[in-house]
Amino acid sequence: MSQQFAASAERGWLIFHLAGQVYAAPLTQVSEVIRDGEVTPVPGAAPDLLGIRHLRGRVVPVMDGCLRLGLTRDHGTDMSRARIVVLSHRGHLVGLRVDAVGDLLEVDGHKLAPPPGRTERQDDPVEAVAPWQGGFAALIDVRRMCRLPEELEHVA
Repeated sequence: MSQQFAASAERGWLIFHLAGQVYAAPLTQVSEVIRDGEVTPVPGAAPDLLGIRHLRGRVVPVMDGCLRLGLTRDHGTDMSRARIVVLSHRGHLVGLRVDAVGDLLEVDGHKLAPPPGRTERQDDPVEAVAPWQGGFAALIDVRRMCRLPEELEHVA
């Protein structure tokens, strides 16, 4: 499984929570974590794109993590813990609104497994699962999560 090799190359991952589920992004692709705040809506944008936000002179699109993954947010979610995880891929920044940010996860490549109940899809942002606190954390592929073009993979 080629995706497993990509995930195992990363050791440190940032845990975040969405709709009661645990996800993680590679630390090497987490630019920063900021408080949730106002975003400017973009007319005609995809339903999971909340809008854009200015971040130190850059315009950063902000996606809703739950909507992006097709999850239903629990109405009891404490939105005061919501954060925007700013992900970076080949110079592109994309914010991902999450319900909460958690611990750091050290991944042992030998303990990764393919996502259960999924067939391998080119656009699936979950590339593997790793054991975490008696359960699992879903490891995301930042390029696919942020819907960035595949051509970016070949840019030097």
